[in-house]
Amino acid sequence: MELGLTFPLQRFLKMKTPAYGTEPDRRLCWDLHVIDLRGRKCLLAVHCHSRYTFVRYDVAPFQWADVPGLFREGLTESLAAAGFAANEVEAYLRQAETIHITRTHGRQEVAFLNRAWEDVLTLDLCLDASCQAQPLLDHAVNSRPGRCAGFEGLGLGLERMAVVLNEGNRST
Repeated sequence: MELGLTFPLQRFLKMKTPAYGTEPDRRLCWDLHVIDLRGRKCLLAVHCHSRYTFVRYDVAPFQWADVPGLFREGLTESLAAAGFAANEVEAYLRQAETIHITRTHGRQEVAFLNRAWEDVLTLDLCLDASCQAQPLLDHAVNSRPGRCAGFEGLGLGLERMAVVLNEGNRST
């Protein structure tokens, strides 16, 4: 699995620019960004193929030191809160194997990430400042029609992610 970090996230983490990704299957690629919500640094993760989005609110400095762990925990909690079965999530993560940090996955994918970010800002009222996991905000964003790299036309990130997880379970 590849996690493409935006330039602002790379600067925030004070890291050198990573290499370009080599994963041809966008179902195994996510782009990550650092955003401010209510004055707190947050992780925004957007699936390149489906535009499924999740937010980790008020990320502590020590958590930023382990971006793959932060991502994995956020993805697992978000998908569970969205109603996906634990075995579906585990199968997807097994299929993904090792997590690699890369640059973002292209202009089109970053454009969809920016649109997801706009949706998060628009739906800020769904934010629960008492916890990092944001099931209501995630659901609101993923229930909004949008475009993505892996599917034609308008659709819901939640429904598209269900397709991705179902495809992964058939291949295992």
